Amino acid sequence: MQSVDKKEATEFSKEVGDKAQRKLKALHNDKKSVWFGLGMMGIVGWTIVVPTFLGALLGIWIDRKYPQTFSWTLTFLILGLLVGCMIAWRWVNKEHKEMNQKDEDDE
Repeated sequence: MQSVDKKEATEFSKEVGDKAQRKLKALHNDKKSVWFGLGMMGIVGWTIVVPTFLGALLGIWIDRKYPQTFSWTLTFLILGLLVGCMIAWRWVNKEHKEMNQKDEDDE
């Protein structure tokens, strides 16, 4: 009879431990809520907008100082957009790897 009680106690302890682990994991994942996602989208947006805007400003300045048959504004606008997209892609990729690494560490 006592061996059954020890077995039940062990199973109960395991079940309580599993539930505690799930609650801790849910609490950790709760930090990655809607606001976290919106914040990341905002950061990605600004990462693209700032180089694009700076490229356009540089292009406008060069167009005024050294006029050409082509548009420096359009050239640097596109260049700024490409640089911004590359920076954003790199940042999102890094964040994705960190999130996957944390998930693997939790398991």
